[in-house]
Amino acid sequence: MLDTLRTALILIAFTIALLMLADVPGLTAQGPTYVGSEACGQCHAEQYKRYSKDSKKARSSQHVTRMVTDLKPNELAKCFECHVTGYGQPGGFVSFEQTPHLANAGCEVCHGPGSLHAESGDPSLIKSTLTLKDCEGCHNEERVASFGFKPLIHAGAH
Repeated sequence: MLDTLRTALILIAFTIALLMLADVPGLTAQGPTYVGSEACGQCHAEQYKRYSKDSKKARSSQHVTRMVTDLKPNELAKCFECHVTGYGQPGGFVSFEQTPHLANAGCEVCHGPGSLHAESGDPSLIKSTLTLKDCEGCHNEERVASFGFKPLIHAGAH
């Protein structure tokens, strides 16, 4: 009887903990969500200014929208993988209408979803040191052969 009661109390405590986590803004069952580059700019003003002014990534969805009528849905999805933020990920880009703040290749494409970092300011909750490997998902010979492959690790805001 005592073991059954103990098990029930553990299950109740576990359920309460899960319900509490479900109410944490920016946290899904899969982890942090995307907040958009403007949210990053609140603390990282200089980087956001350089990104907005100088980076092609800040206008990357324009390339897609110019071609959208000529693309099949599966081709469009492949474009979204690199030209918007978090496509196909929890809390990521869904559409230009539903998630306009994620409609370009923003900070979180390279640094990862930033909701927890943005809320706490804790640098350990975001990827701060990047390597060429981080860029190769989009900037690789196969994907961009017709666009002229250029591995530019510091071509964004940094």
